[in-house]
Amino acid sequence: MLMLLFLLLFLLLLLLLLLLPPLAVLRQQQSQGPRLSWLACLQHHVAWGLLCWAAAWQQRRLEQRTLYVGQSQQQALRRCLKRAQGPRCPLRGSTDMSTFRNHLPLTKASQAPEEEREGQLPTSNQHQGEASLQATLLGLTALNKAYPEALAPGGKACVTPASPWPQALPWPWHALGHVSPTGSKDPGALLLEALRSPGLRALEAGTAVELLDVFSGLEANGEELAEAIAAGNPGAPLPRRAAELLEALEQGSRGLALRLWPKLQVVVTLDAGGQAEAVAALGALWCQGLDFFSPAYAASGGVVGLNLWPEKPRGLYVLPPGAPLIELLPVKEGPQEEAAPTILLAEAQKGKKYELVLTDHASLTRCCLGDVVRVVGAYNQCPVVRFIGRLGQTLSVRGEDIGEDMFSEALGQAVGQWPGAKLLDHSCVESSILDSSGGSAPHYEVFVALRGLRNLSEENRDKSRRMCPSLAYHLRAL
Repeated sequence: MLMLLFLLLFLLLLLLLLLLPPLAVLRQQQSQGPRLSWLACLQHHVAWGLLCWAAAWQQRRLEQRTLYVGQSQQQALRRCLKRAQGPRCPLRGSTDMSTFRNHLPLTKASQAPEEEREGQLPTSNQHQGEASLQATLLGLTALNKAYPEALAPGGKACVTPASPWPQALPWPWHALGHVSPTGSKDPGALLLEALRSPGLRALEAGTAVELLDVFSGLEANGEELAEAIAAGNPGAPLPRRAAELLEALEQGSRGLALRLWPKLQVVVTLDAGGQAEAVAALGALWCQGLDFFSPAYAASGGVVGLNLWPEKPRGLYVLPPGAPLIELLPVKEGPQEEAAPTILLAEAQKGKKYELVLTDHASLTRCCLGDVVRVVGAYNQCPVVRFIGRLGQTLSVRGEDIGEDMFSEALGQAVGQWPGAKLLDHSCVESSILDSSGGSAPHYEVFVALRGLRNLSEENRDKSRRMCPSLAYHLRAL
């Protein structure tokens, strides 16, 4: 009897949701005011209730699986083997982890066959799998808890075609809080829609690098955007809003986001590694005074980390024990005589560095991603990690083997000595690659994108030369 009542209630809610969209659109077409119709608000409340129910269910699943990590990873392996197809599946009759490791050697991402790499590399920010669904559902509820008005009707806007949420949710959830319908692929239209809404609480972009491009384009094309808003292209003419846009742009880059959207609280982007400089540049200039939140860490092959703490410092992720199967390869300093064996999530040690190894059913390849993480804590039996760099991105003109994280730290400290300078991006190459030695000793050439510094004076160059060797002996080649 109870199940029957529950089923009837679910059917009534489903019928209500099916009727709400056309009624809400009709009501909004008839309304001349800027406020959302009561039907749209009702749709939002019903959709949010269903999302909370689905998120609570996923939270229970996550809690159970992180408490029994070994069992959960064994189940993930069985699912990978069961769903694998073709001749690349020699283990259909066995689900033993040791047998799995012995039969499938580790493979670098660059060494995988072309067809397998195409199956592993995502073509957009939208990924598949339970980890992606968990990241989206739990991330939305965590965001709403930390910033209660961010998901209110008209509270957030995405200014890039790619979404920071790893998995697209079906209707009616996809419209939660958005000022415009999702699915638009025109960056200009998305930015215009966001600029027309001064009450935004959350600003979304696919990645921090993409958002950096959006703000750069906004400053370059501010007058055209203001003219479009004033003329009502699209939507109703908003001359006052156009004047506010021009006034905000005249005051410079620093704090621009809060001048455009005074109620803005948080910036949501997807962390895919290599985003730290873009986040730092946004936080120091356009998005000064705002919090940043990434719902997940995405690597080649899918989502490998969940962010459950918007209020904590950016970059902490739980490695979930479900599919795709995650192994950890210990990273040791200096040359290694033989490759160390991989370990499972429950065996990770706090303070240690590991390379992520991913296996999914699409290719059944134990792929070393090159993404290096450091274990900083634990969530039940699963490690909480922070991304610190990528393997293979090293510099070595004299055998010193400078890692990406070491070089970035040195350069960041050097730029910090230049008054008013903000580092947006950088690239460093060995002189032999550019064929620019000209008889000089082998060295590095550094290219930087800076904000707030037009010419690099000789005094500032000297500061960088003094700063780099002071960080580590290896960096004297700079």
